[in-house]
Order: sequence, then structure tokens, then C-alpha cells
Amino acid sequence: MNLELADKTVFVSGSTQGIGYAVVEACLAEGASVIVNGRDEERVAEAVERLRATAPGGNVSGIAADFAHPGQVQALLDSIGAVDVLVNNVGLFDIARFADIQDEEWLRYFEINVMSSVRLSRRLLEPMLVKGWGRIIFIGTESAVDVPSDMIHYGATKAAALALSNGLAKLTRGTEVTVNTVLGGPTYSDGVACTVEQIASAQSMSPAELKSSLVRSSSLIQRFIEPDEIANLVVYLASPLSSATNGAALRADGGVLPTI
Repeated sequence: MNLELADKTVFVSGSTQGIGYAVVEACLAEGASVIVNGRDEERVAEAVERLRATAPGGNVSGIAADFAHPGQVQALLDSIGAVDVLVNNVGLFDIARFADIQDEEWLRYFEINVMSSVRLSRRLLEPMLVKGWGRIIFIGTESAVDVPSDMIHYGATKAAALALSNGLAKLTRGTEVTVNTVLGGPTYSDGVACTVEQIASAQSMSPAELKSSLVRSSSLIQRFIEPDEIANLVVYLASPLSSATNGAALRADGGVLPTI
């Protein structure tokens, strides 16, 4: 299927690995020009080289910026200019007891999981509206809807990002600009894989055994989701073919959430 992205420029925050990398790789395969982002120059350069090897002749560039620092985000925005597609992907997650999460950690989570999308969307939405076409896609999570008791700070910030996406969509009324969220489920990203390997080693298990044991009983697919499975939905939402989908929270959660 031709997703008609050949003349589009796509920026994905936090895209040197995991879901973000899978998204830029999928968009590049559809002929889009892509801009990779990560916290440091070396990882960005490595990701750009991998993408160029995957798609020789593709238009790939990268820019480093740490979303914990507003000044770096401002410099990033000044550098990339207007884009056709913004994918708000960058985010933090971990497991922690609610009583142990101090104010500084709460603020760090809001700074990256919420304010990153605020700052990017505030600058990049208006040019889309002026041009008359654009896409903003939030990489969300089922934890924004069903907040885990051991990840309350994560779930709360992702719920705020979901609300932001919903509100921004209302600003696009009557245009060809859309704003949507993808609610992903448990995904075997690079970060998750690294954690699984560390825990498996500590427990004298194979990573495959531990990975299998961690699959949630509520999952209908009974396995972790792969990053490219999330990317498949994102790249469709980025395309002109998704023109009738706006203000939506689309599930790619493997059936973890109860049927609505």
C-alpha cells in the first residue's frame, strides 16, 4: 500500500531506539524524510547511519536534544523548522512505590512525559494549521487508562499527555490537520529487553524464560508487542490515508485493556 508519505517530513522525539526508531524506520521505508532525535550526538549519529544502511538514498538527518532541558528543546525547534508530521514519543518509565517517589522525580516525569509534547506541539502545530495539513501523533500507553499501582507517576503523566492530545485535536476543527494517540501495550523495546536480561541474569534464568513469564494474563495475544507493530499503526496515522481519524485514542495494546 502506498501511504503517500514521499513528500512529507517526519520528526520523532526519542527515536534512537525502541518504538521511536521503529517509527522513523517505517516512515523512511514509505519515502518520507525523517529527523531522528536522542539525548547525545553519538547515539543520534549511530541511529542515522543504521537508517541510511537500511534505506540507501533515503533522506535522514538527526539532532541531539535532552528533553529534560528546555533550552535544548528550544535549540532543536529552531533547527528543524516546520515539519509535516510530529510524533511525540520521548518518555520515561520505571517501577517505584508511590510512597518513595519524591517531588523531584514527579517533576522530572512531567518535564519529559508531558512538557516535551507541550513544547513541540506549541511550536509545530500552528505552521501545520497555516499550511492546511499535518499530523501530530502521541505515543501513549494503556497505563494512561489503567494506571498500575507501581507506576503511578508514569501513568499519571501519560494520562496528562492523553488529555493534551485530546485538547489539541479540537484546535484542528475543519482542517486537514489531525492529532491522535496510540495506546500501546507491553512492548519489548530496547529498554525493556535490557531490563529483562539484567533480571534474568540475577535470577539465573534465560531472558526468554523470564520474558515469557512476564506476559500479563489479561493480554489477548499472550506475548510482548514488538516495536514495529506499534510503528505500523503510527505510520498509517501519519499518512494522508488516515484523514478521517482525528481526536482518537487508538489501541495497539495486545488486548490488555478491557473491551470498551
